[in-house]
Amino acid sequence: MKFLDRPGASEQLQLAARAERLGYASAWVAETRLTRDAVSMLGAFAAVTRRIPLGASVVNPWTRGPVLMAMTFATLDELAPGRITLGLGTYSDPLASDQGIERRQPLAQLQEYVQVVRQLLALGEPVTFTGRHVRVNEVSLDLGYGVPREPLRVRIYLGATGERTMRVAGRIADGVLLNGFMSSDYTRRAVAWVAAGAREQGRAPSSVECLQLVNVAMADERADALAVAHHMATMYLGGQTHIARAAGLDPELEARLSAAVGGWPPRTEDVEAARRLVDPGIVERLVLVGTPDECRVRIGEWVEAGATYPIVAPLSDDAASLVEALAPRRKGGPDV
Repeated sequence: MKFLDRPGASEQLQLAARAERLGYASAWVAETRLTRDAVSMLGAFAAVTRRIPLGASVVNPWTRGPVLMAMTFATLDELAPGRITLGLGTYSDPLASDQGIERRQPLAQLQEYVQVVRQLLALGEPVTFTGRHVRVNEVSLDLGYGVPREPLRVRIYLGATGERTMRVAGRIADGVLLNGFMSSDYTRRAVAWVAAGAREQGRAPSSVECLQLVNVAMADERADALAVAHHMATMYLGGQTHIARAAGLDPELEARLSAAVGGWPPRTEDVEAARRLVDPGIVERLVLVGTPDECRVRIGEWVEAGATYPIVAPLSDDAASLVEALAPRRKGGPDV
């Protein structure tokens, strides 16, 4: 289960606790657009759950330095010992550039960042690192009063879309978070890229989890679900060109959508006008759409394509019904 910009914060807490009772494999929080920060929500999730693994999917390595990030996730691990995953991505423009952040060689920066954060969380000798993008000098985490000084069990996953990032994830990460609005055919390619990266590093591909984000629009009437999915898919395909490219859109359609949607975050009226460019068949390949019964049947596609398990992300307003409908403990329910 993953929460994007919806539902509201209080309802997310209720649903995180419910997801734990229903047997979901994990609960994740995004920092999508500029809606909510993941850290605040993860701390709250830790307070209302006891067993379910919790993760950020994803936070970026530009607005928080590696020392602050390590300290933050050490704190979260204190609240939910052994249950915390740090999901990191390369970030994107114009979200970064609008804040005055110039992302130079983002994949190289991410690799240096991961190395420093890992060393800090290991709680060994003070960390000194002088890279092209990341620099720290004789830094170690103090931790809170009374916290045992033992290596922290915070896993690091990379949020990835393209082949280069997938291969890097296979080399250095505990797992990879495959981007949403992607078909199961994309999942097959992505899992192969991660496996190739793992083998390059002498790692077993099975040691790197591949979790596929699956965006879900569910309603009692299929047409209602499709309307929601159509709007959201148009917004992401038109506003995030790297998603459109990875999803396999025709380059001409990609260009027309980008011009029509007009940047990120897009205006609702621009997205609605651009919907006519996106065939419903494309939407149904990239989004899990339909009635509860239809969604329960189809979600296995991404697992059959090689994902360790899907992370369902509600696009519909009625997230509570979606959480219930796709619960693993339902008879015939998926492993999510």
